[in-house]
Amino acid sequence: AQGARRVDLEGRALLPAFVDGHSHITALAQTLGLCQLSGCGSLEEMGRRMKAFRERWAIPAGEWVIGFGYDPNDLREGRHPTKGELDAALPDCPAMVTHASGHMGVVNSLGLQRLGVTAGTPDPEGGRIGRLEDGSPSGYLEEAAFTTMGSRIPRDPEAGLKNLERAQQVYFSQGIATIHEGLARQPEWDLLSSAAAKGLLQGDVAAYVDIQDSAALLEEHRDYLGQYRSRLKIAGYKLFLDGSPQGRTAWVEQPYRGGEPGYRGYPVHQDGQVLAFLEQAQREGVQIAVHCNGDAAAEQLLRCYEQAFARYGRDIRPVMVHAQLLRPDQVPRLKPLGMVASFFVAHVYHWGDVHVTNFGQERASQISPARTALDSGVVFDFHQDSPVIPPNMVESLWCAVCRRTKSGQVLGENQRLPVWEALRAVTSNAAYALFEEGQKGTLSPGKRADLVLLDRDPLSCPPEELKDIRVVETIKDGETVYKNE
Repeated sequence: AQGARRVDLEGRALLPAFVDGHSHITALAQTLGLCQLSGCGSLEEMGRRMKAFRERWAIPAGEWVIGFGYDPNDLREGRHPTKGELDAALPDCPAMVTHASGHMGVVNSLGLQRLGVTAGTPDPEGGRIGRLEDGSPSGYLEEAAFTTMGSRIPRDPEAGLKNLERAQQVYFSQGIATIHEGLARQPEWDLLSSAAAKGLLQGDVAAYVDIQDSAALLEEHRDYLGQYRSRLKIAGYKLFLDGSPQGRTAWVEQPYRGGEPGYRGYPVHQDGQVLAFLEQAQREGVQIAVHCNGDAAAEQLLRCYEQAFARYGRDIRPVMVHAQLLRPDQVPRLKPLGMVASFFVAHVYHWGDVHVTNFGQERASQISPARTALDSGVVFDFHQDSPVIPPNMVESLWCAVCRRTKSGQVLGENQRLPVWEALRAVTSNAAYALFEEGQKGTLSPGKRADLVLLDRDPLSCPPEELKDIRVVETIKDGETVYKNE
């Protein structure tokens, strides 16, 4: 073609740029300005990191100090911290630490005071405030209690824009050129729309508006619905049905092992409310992405969406996000609904051993049932739910193909995928899930020049070495946005 350049790949592999299946770019941006707690091995280390972070950035007394990414499964004590332990590290600052899943966290005494959480504060629907024996708050906030309270902490707009640009580069460094904002409320929308207006978005950002609290955003910004404006679009609605399996708040049909007898997690909404939300999406012809981790939550989505779809029959490609404990016998029901499964397949490595503890070997081995989805003709893609883990798409390929846990055991050999199908999940399938298969996801004439260059061919390297593949260059619309020199 006229004007085309011939480039010698020198043994490297050129693929369509990876397409994110689900993440939170604004939350990742926010964590870049937070104290990083991932990998902490003890509560003492958490306190030390928070104290050092405060000193490094000279945060004055009375200002918030926020940490992100701890996991009780990694801590010697095997539990969440208490407000008292945070008080010891930061007595004169309001402080909050966020669990790696983003579904729960702990606030110190001054923080609870700032947020107005007292012994008389009731648990919100779909959430829980941890309490001491005298009924006063312990500092622990779970699900709706955590997300609602956390949204009250003030944000710095200028720092937000700078960190958003840094977050984009994190995605580009992993070969991702199309990025999700998986939960847009007013603060997230303000940040993204401001960045778009200032021309700061180099990648395409697809935002999902919270249908419960922020549906009006979609109505107010209909010119963004389904089409990019300065690289930002509203892709649809977002709905939560349950919590986190490693945090033991996912809603499951068989009880968790250990802990309170008969405990099965819990739903965010009852069926009537879920049906109303799904009918709203169907009636308006707007896609909806639904957070489901447990098989009880998956069952609730399926039975309610079957009713909504039967009534309106619109092909809106609803997405079951995470689908972590979606059972193989439930998977075929997605196909007649046109429902896409977005699997957080890297759970196999990062929390597979924890899932064996929580659910037993048999149930845990079938998490992220990608092979069953393939055999059932269900479209699926992969995601990392960043900032839960970094948006490392190459690691997810390895997880889908090899299904090894941190301890080295193979978890669910029958759910292993061929490399080709895993690659489709992060390219053409993920583009389909965004209604963008005509523009992205394959190397085809007329499509966007969104490309990723890898240091070797995933189809020819040994499967166990997939995780070692490096992203050499990421190209968005023909322009290099990342290069690993």
